[in-house]
Amino acid sequence: MELWEVGIIALAGVWAGMINTVVGSGTLVTFPVLVALGYPPVTATTSNAIGLISGSITGAVGYRKELAGHGPRVLRYGIASFLGAILGAVLLLSLPHDAFETIVPVLVGLAVLLVAVQPVLARRLRNREQRDRTSSPLLYFLIFLVGVYGGYFTAAQGIMLVGVMGLLVADPLQRLNAFKNTLASVVNLVAGVIYAVVAPVDWSVVGIIAASSIVGGLLGAKVGRRLQPALLRSVIIVIGIAAVFLLVLQ
Repeated sequence: MELWEVGIIALAGVWAGMINTVVGSGTLVTFPVLVALGYPPVTATTSNAIGLISGSITGAVGYRKELAGHGPRVLRYGIASFLGAILGAVLLLSLPHDAFETIVPVLVGLAVLLVAVQPVLARRLRNREQRDRTSSPLLYFLIFLVGVYGGYFTAAQGIMLVGVMGLLVADPLQRLNAFKNTLASVVNLVAGVIYAVVAPVDWSVVGIIAASSIVGGLLGAKVGRRLQPALLRSVIIVIGIAAVFLLVLQ
């Protein structure tokens, strides 16, 4: 690997760590970079997923104040993400890429739409304070499905989590972002362990992304926690739309 390639991957890792923490979809930064540098798509996916584990965990830790007192909820949601990630990783290793990736832009676009209209829909569905905050079966099922998607491709799973949780729980957007970071960390860790054992991985790429995404995760937590809900929602929507176009063009 040339020195300039190391630099490009490191910069992509920093940016991906920031984006994952603030919004989600950092994979859409690192994955195209790795493919452009000549890495096979499966190797790029697996190496990227393992490398971003450290950054996603750093981002989750950065949002720990928003999760104070919500440990039981994190545990329950995490179990749904854990199970989904296992299934998603199995699908990546057993199905042709085209079989699932053809619907990825649609899923991401739907998640962006949910984020955009969530305040209006939430008011129309019912009073936010009266909504069940913890135990909706639909919520667990959707978190599981996002875990399946994240275990398969990882990109934009954060946008999907914010979209579906924003409709079904009454928490502020910053707390939803904290849940998102934690659940994405669970998915990335589970999928990464499976990839490391049974999938092709470039460990030099993993090392570069792991180190640089930690820096990005720390920066992203500092930035994201300071954003007002309306601005954070706008950032999510803009990046989500960009993600859809990137996925369509790949």
